[in-house]
Amino acid sequence: MGWDKRSWREKPRVQMPDYGDIKELASVENSLEALPPLVFAGEVRSLREHLSSVGNGKALLLQGGDCAESFSEFSANLIRDTFKVMLQMAVVLTFGSKKPVIKVGRMAGQFAKPRSADFEVINDQKLPSYRGDIINDIAADLKSREPDPKRMLQAYTQSAASVNLLRAFSQGGFADIRQVHAWTLESTRTGSTYKQFSELAEKISEALDFMEAAGVSPNNTQSLRRVDFFTSHEALLLEYEEALCRIDSLTGNPVAGSGHMLWIGDRTRDPDGAHVDFCSGVENPIGLKCGPSLTEDDLLKLVQKLNPDNEMGRLTLITRYGHDKVSDYLPKLIKSVKSEGFNVVWCCDPMHGNTIKSSTGFKTRPFDHVLSEVQNSFAVHRSEGTYPGGVHFEMTGKDVTECTGGAQSIGDEDLSSRYHTACDPRLNASQSLELAFLVAEQLKK
Repeated sequence: MGWDKRSWREKPRVQMPDYGDIKELASVENSLEALPPLVFAGEVRSLREHLSSVGNGKALLLQGGDCAESFSEFSANLIRDTFKVMLQMAVVLTFGSKKPVIKVGRMAGQFAKPRSADFEVINDQKLPSYRGDIINDIAADLKSREPDPKRMLQAYTQSAASVNLLRAFSQGGFADIRQVHAWTLESTRTGSTYKQFSELAEKISEALDFMEAAGVSPNNTQSLRRVDFFTSHEALLLEYEEALCRIDSLTGNPVAGSGHMLWIGDRTRDPDGAHVDFCSGVENPIGLKCGPSLTEDDLLKLVQKLNPDNEMGRLTLITRYGHDKVSDYLPKLIKSVKSEGFNVVWCCDPMHGNTIKSSTGFKTRPFDHVLSEVQNSFAVHRSEGTYPGGVHFEMTGKDVTECTGGAQSIGDEDLSSRYHTACDPRLNASQSLELAFLVAEQLKK
């Protein structure tokens, strides 16, 4: 009651830029308001239904993609390769869990990044922190680091191209299950998981041959030749989110047109803050990052504010603690939510709590710590009698060397060879697929 898409402006705001030219900002916002939404209300409702199945233990959520999308690295091949890896991971997880996997990409909108400090020192020069390509440029000079509202228009254009390509891939035959062998990337063919996936793909092909002989084939069963693929990003830059918010013509309810699912970060989840206020009013599924600093009282306030009707599929709690802290924090939150009878989807983000600085100075994430957080989270859910509904990874289809470990045995000394991220380290294609197999083993248990 009393909510509109501008009401966040009356609330405390954090992690957002102060634009120097207010007239230019208003002009950009007006331009965005005149453009079509990137996603549509029917798609948003569909994702909520899928997430309801996850919350009820009938499906699994796989959320993955870039730490922060980049203007300079944008290409159709990169989108295709990341999509391929997610298809492979979904096949592996479906095989392990015997449940459908809901695929949500950190794509087509993941441009803004919260930072731990407003300034950073580079080459002895104090500069405003890089906050993602939608806000400023990563180049290390004062001019580049000034927030520029026109960058929102470029982010919209790139997101529109990305989401249209993803729709084509997911609905146009590329995701046909008969193409399962073709989803393998060249960079993964020498890895230990290549043989595992090849054997799994062969089993799928044999099953498809049997089904086709029995009269069931991709030609007459759409679910075998198409997949639903959704987009998500952190709702950080609220001027952009507000400008793309639309009213659903069927229900009359507001929908964030920037992506199917929005999440609120660990640094912006003040129950009385601007980001929570905006997300409380849109119909999209909302994710809430839950870190060690989140108290049980604040969590209950946030759940009540973000999901007042207690609908399953509306709110996903994405926990991120660090592999060695899960058992200290997660049981308390689960007990609080259960005691109030709240309907939520539980999802494990094993990336953000496991970032360390390597001996060579690079930020990295050890593969075994990432896996350990998933294992520990699943163990807590088993002991508490709750369903671990999904996993949330920062990953890429590129053959990068940003996270150490895994079957490739990437060491600290290897990080510099292909360290391409604009912000946080990502799993490469081989590590992502390896992790999917290991998580599938947990699901079998």
